[in-house]
Amino acid sequence: MAIISSKQPAADGEQPPRARKKNTPKPLATPEPAVLADGDSELLQAEIATSEEKLQEESLRPSSIQEYIGQKELKGVLDIAIQAAKVRGESLDHLLLYGPPGLGKTTMSLILATEMGVNCKITAAPALERPRDIVGILMGLQPGDILFIDEIHRLPRMTEEILYPAMEDFRLDITVGKGTTAKIRSIPLPKFTLVGATTKVGSLTAPLRDRFGLVQKLRFYEVDDLTLIVQRTAEILSMSVTTEGAAEVARRARGTPRIANRLLKRVRDYAQVKGHPVIDEPIASAAMEIYNVDPLGLDWVDRLLLTTMAEQFNGGPVGLEALAASTGEDSHTIEEVYEPYLLQIGYLQRTPRGRVVTMAARKHLGLKGGNDGGDQLSILG
Repeated sequence: MAIISSKQPAADGEQPPRARKKNTPKPLATPEPAVLADGDSELLQAEIATSEEKLQEESLRPSSIQEYIGQKELKGVLDIAIQAAKVRGESLDHLLLYGPPGLGKTTMSLILATEMGVNCKITAAPALERPRDIVGILMGLQPGDILFIDEIHRLPRMTEEILYPAMEDFRLDITVGKGTTAKIRSIPLPKFTLVGATTKVGSLTAPLRDRFGLVQKLRFYEVDDLTLIVQRTAEILSMSVTTEGAAEVARRARGTPRIANRLLKRVRDYAQVKGHPVIDEPIASAAMEIYNVDPLGLDWVDRLLLTTMAEQFNGGPVGLEALAASTGEDSHTIEEVYEPYLLQIGYLQRTPRGRVVTMAARKHLGLKGGNDGGDQLSILG
């Protein structure tokens, strides 16, 4: 059988057609950097954070109890617990830390791990949605390790049930099979320390709360302690700040180290832009005025709430929903974010009829008249 090809043979003297070349895109030529005047290249090049700057940010947390500033009663209790555990060669007892956010609960857990010479695994309760999440973490622990669970009051019920035998007997109970063939297998766990942190200790169930051998509260910091924290942070960040400048920042930090460090960074921005190499009291005060933070740490939303109650509602009492509608703020945000601090410093009172502005708040805002809610002293001095 003859095979007929669709390609015709080349005629005598003719060259066969050349194969087509693939259209391979040519690599784009890298443009040469433009020649700039001296100093212009530094302005046009984006600055990339160096590893040294990242290390500085991480080193803001103290690494030992001696470096930890403030919380003297807590440090005394934990120092005794650490020394006793080292003498017996055991792991630390389970610890529950509670208090407002930003006071150093996570930092304290890292310090405990450093002092004991063990590892610290950090997680949050909302991340432990399924039982297998906590099982995987527990199975990966080494003897003496510290497991830190933030917002532990938000643990799912099933996850909390798994923690009961793990905390008491250091074992993990796993159900194998279903129905009549189901069996419970107990897997031994290495002795570890569970450190739980919460802002709502009353939301913990009694069985979980009672399994902690140590229950300690973190309190708000005094201005003197916050001043030392600001000075330490400034030294780590290679900043020059006077004692008066550090105290000015500390007074506006609401007794919270996290807020103090945040405000210090904003003051650093202001000082660098304005060309001030040293942060003193006038520079810190001027920077805080730009960010609407007054000498007591109240921002413009705090002052808006107090002014609205004092002027529109004659000092109160006023309901939460009415206050939210008048200020344009969410009622939950007012109740959970702004009210706690105003209550702590005695500028706001909660009564069965509603919220009332105190006379101390009126004096701070420069307002007169209205109901006298009682002159109360600030907890922060």
